[in-house]
Amino acid sequence: MSALLLVSDLTYPARGRRYGDEDAYLASRLRAHFDVALCHPSDAVALMDRFDVVLVRNSGPVLHYPAEYEAFRAHALANGTVVFNPLHGRGDMAGKQYLVDLSAAGYPVIPTVDRVEDLDRLPDVDGYVVKPKAGADSVGLLRTDRAGIPAGGEILIQPEVDFEYEVSFYFVDHEFHYALYAPDPGKRWELRAYEPTGDDLAFAERFVRWNTLDHGIQRVDACRTAAGLLLVELEDLNPYLSLDLVDESTRDAFVAAVAASLRDLSGH
Repeated sequence: MSALLLVSDLTYPARGRRYGDEDAYLASRLRAHFDVALCHPSDAVALMDRFDVVLVRNSGPVLHYPAEYEAFRAHALANGTVVFNPLHGRGDMAGKQYLVDLSAAGYPVIPTVDRVEDLDRLPDVDGYVVKPKAGADSVGLLRTDRAGIPAGGEILIQPEVDFEYEVSFYFVDHEFHYALYAPDPGKRWELRAYEPTGDDLAFAERFVRWNTLDHGIQRVDACRTAAGLLLVELEDLNPYLSLDLVDESTRDAFVAAVAASLRDLSGH
């Protein structure tokens, strides 16, 4: 049986999410398919060469341990380590520049620029949201008017968007599995089951196709505006899955798909 190293920070205090519970559950289910060990992100480089595949899960925002994450990436790439998700993702895994690029290319994303000089590309609004390009979990988020937008720095600038709700679509490889939404815009992690329309799935699948990951877990986060869905984030590094909120058959199918993708990627 192949050996799998599951990288997770089981004690990370995620707001509204229970990282440890989800990864303990996932490890328990994957033991039917692999010999499984868990480790903290800071220990991954020292341990990863002993395993056939490394599964990066709820390891917390990498902005909290950038040197360790860069060492992990460098070691994996130099040694040909099989990492799930593979390290060539174009979404959050590569930083948030993709939001600027997709916005400029006309994709249905929240309009985004990264320079004050480009504010004329955004809708004329009273309020803006400014985020660090390396941000996560709302760390460093600033709500301000035009005059308060800082000049320079690695930032994203977006207009404040009036939306009805946020919705997330969960994929393994390119296969859709389930969707969850937050009916209250002020309570991002109070999620309920969501039945996507054909148009909803076409929206989400467009971004999954745009990404270059044949294997891996992706979460497409969007918000529902009067004009339709707009992309908020394409999470392809370590998206939380909210597996405790889906029914048993959905969980079973999701875990089976992850196990099959891991086997296929690792060649075992």
